[in-house]
Amino acid sequence: MTHSPTVLRADAVRTLALRWLPHLGGGDFVVSPVGLWSALGAVASGARGRTGEELAGLLGVEGEAAAAGVTDVGRWLGGTGGVAMATGVWSTVPVRDGFRRGLPDVRFGVLPGAAYLALPDTVFGATDDVSWEEPPDAQEELDDWVRGATGGRIQRLPLDLDGSEDLVLLNALALKASWRTAFPGHLTRDEPFTDGSGVTRPVPTMRQRIPAGWVWYVGGVVVVELPCEGGARVRFALGAEGAGAGDVVPAAWAGGDERTPLVADSVDLALPRFTLRTRSDVRPALDALGVRLALRPEADFSGISEADLYIDKVLQEAVVEVAEEGVEAAAVTTVTMTRSAAAPRPTVVERIAFDRPFGVVVLDEAGEVPLFVGWRQDTP
Repeated sequence: MTHSPTVLRADAVRTLALRWLPHLGGGDFVVSPVGLWSALGAVASGARGRTGEELAGLLGVEGEAAAAGVTDVGRWLGGTGGVAMATGVWSTVPVRDGFRRGLPDVRFGVLPGAAYLALPDTVFGATDDVSWEEPPDAQEELDDWVRGATGGRIQRLPLDLDGSEDLVLLNALALKASWRTAFPGHLTRDEPFTDGSGVTRPVPTMRQRIPAGWVWYVGGVVVVELPCEGGARVRFALGAEGAGAGDVVPAAWAGGDERTPLVADSVDLALPRFTLRTRSDVRPALDALGVRLALRPEADFSGISEADLYIDKVLQEAVVEVAEEGVEAAAVTTVTMTRSAAAPRPTVVERIAFDRPFGVVVLDEAGEVPLFVGWRQDTP
């Protein structure tokens, strides 16, 4: 049986997703809870005092445990077929050796503006890629890294660098997986979809018959799981008319004891072909979730650097594409820091049509860690 790195860390990512949902608005969105957890976890590994305590309250880990958690989760996801994760740190300030050692899988580099020519080798000995000639263009270098880490699904950073950044941490997550059973292309046709405002329009809708075991109920939410080659799990959650994301999406990772099986032999599934892309400013949500000191000049990130750093921006761009052949998804999380200062089963076929707002969740192979969480509110 496959297990996630630890039950504690899987639960911490789910908790972060659940707390984040109310701050994502009422429209379409797609985000990566595990991407945000990993990016903030890397930063939290260098937080101290009350700053570390606040981040631990959101992430469930701090200090050395945060560093170990980021490493464990990254390696776990790297072993899931079709999933790739990478993290990098670029800075203008000296980075402590202990911070780097705690994150052995993270790439370290130097942002233009670092006065490394005037500093001893030991100061920037914690970097992997240092050019001693003309400093590279930071935006171009980091955009190239984003494109490479996401397989081109995200072309550039979610923000424009303005030179005020003293440290930039990037976490990239990419997924490409084929359905074990593809949707027959000749069955795709326009069917009505009623969006969150009550407007009905025809949208390209895929169709196939699936086993009833791929479907279950959690309360009033129907959950459909479409298995992928390689291990990732993709679940679609459909609630009652008028239900919002916060009421529907968490059903996708509900445990087996919360599920009620579908009473049918098979299901005729109708699912829109769609793409979701969102750029999210996470910083206001962090403040609302109790992470405040880390966002102010009095923050204590002395485990990262001797410089007085605090979190200036947290942004994430994510995309998920669902089509007849499979699913592709990617997310880049950017953290910039600056200095401050069972019943009998009759033989029946159920029809389930995702013809109104619905959720989509991509989980790890064990079905425990939410990699991507999306909500389709508007007409695809």
